[in-house]
Amino acid sequence: MKISRRHFISASASFAGVMMLGAPSVIGQAKPRVVVIGGGAGGATAAKYIAKDSGGAIAVTLIEPNAKYQTCFHSNLYLGGFRDYPSIVHDYAMLKSKYGIDVVSESATRIDRDKKEVSLSGGKTVAYDRLVVSPGIDLKYDSVPGWSQAAEEVMPHAWKPGAQTLLLKKRLDAVENGGVIVMIAPPNPYRCPPGPYERVSMMAHALKVAGKDRCKIFVIDPKETFSKQGLFQQGWEKYYKGMVEWLGPKVHDGVKSVDPASGTVVTGFETYKNAALVNVIPAQMAGAIARDAMLANASGFCAIDPTNMKSAVDSNIYILGDASIAGDMPKSAFSANSQAKVAALMIRGELAGARTFDARYSNTCWSLIETDDCVKVGGAYEAKDGKITASSTFVSKTDETPDVRKQSQAENMAWYAGISADIFT
Repeated sequence: MKISRRHFISASASFAGVMMLGAPSVIGQAKPRVVVIGGGAGGATAAKYIAKDSGGAIAVTLIEPNAKYQTCFHSNLYLGGFRDYPSIVHDYAMLKSKYGIDVVSESATRIDRDKKEVSLSGGKTVAYDRLVVSPGIDLKYDSVPGWSQAAEEVMPHAWKPGAQTLLLKKRLDAVENGGVIVMIAPPNPYRCPPGPYERVSMMAHALKVAGKDRCKIFVIDPKETFSKQGLFQQGWEKYYKGMVEWLGPKVHDGVKSVDPASGTVVTGFETYKNAALVNVIPAQMAGAIARDAMLANASGFCAIDPTNMKSAVDSNIYILGDASIAGDMPKSAFSANSQAKVAALMIRGELAGARTFDARYSNTCWSLIETDDCVKVGGAYEAKDGKITASSTFVSKTDETPDVRKQSQAENMAWYAGISADIFT
């Protein structure tokens, strides 16, 4: 599967574009109002496609406290030296100027579902006819004994973008040859299933390029298996022999404690003292705004109607991306972008009389292991038996040729250019 920037955008447009069927027009009647919380791959995509494809018939407000958005996707390539930092940072200027979206640079602090209003950190409220909630994840700071929000400045997670990404890169570059890195991987479900293991690959690559091949990376994982495991472990053995050691729960018997002051990680079987870098990726849940509005269930994530991405508890609210329980779909930027287009289609149908179609979703996750050695996994999905179900899947093979892996990396870079343009321009 070869993906170019033009192909990605045109395919997205053909899916999202619909024929307007005589949208109702009443003189003096205000436009229907859609409010979107969260300016990432889910929220910004939904805001753009609702505004663009409704032809101005719907007023769209995007609430996002950050004036610039740094993508988590491809932040690992920044760690590995394959991207510079400015290349993974985007703004909302085109959404405002080209599509007339009202971008509010504040935090959403409360959703009043009865009044259909969103409260802002500046004190104002914004009314909605439909609400899109795409707040991403929050971290469970108490899921790793001894770790805390304050400790993230010493033992960074970098699973939320921005300052943490820069901090992890700084700490990685400061590791001396022979230093020990400990990654504490997250339990399921979490943002970007292959992400921790691509990060390990990019850390090892950066260390090797810097002549620090005596460093050791220990991965303390609560899971018995992980995404693309055979592909990653084959790559680590090929390119970073002796540098990476993955430890499953039967080997380490759980993380018992961490001590940020001394860089110590204690497991059931081993203690790692004076680590040069400890990367803690904790358990995760839906963003607080969704949980506080009682949109999440006991899992900490939000159940949805698989036919349209509506909240299972409020038909006026759509929930996208990492915050949602999306069945077989992984929590990824590609998934969020795909879900956003389904939601935008359905919202235009409800508020502007647009034609709608059965929901179809897709996802691909690329992971770079070493220069021009990229692997991928993905699938197509549909609503079936009360959940989003995979109708087809694919994954890279361990015996692929170098040319195939190089082509996968070309797809990876083209996808990033394509999805960035699709979301922000």
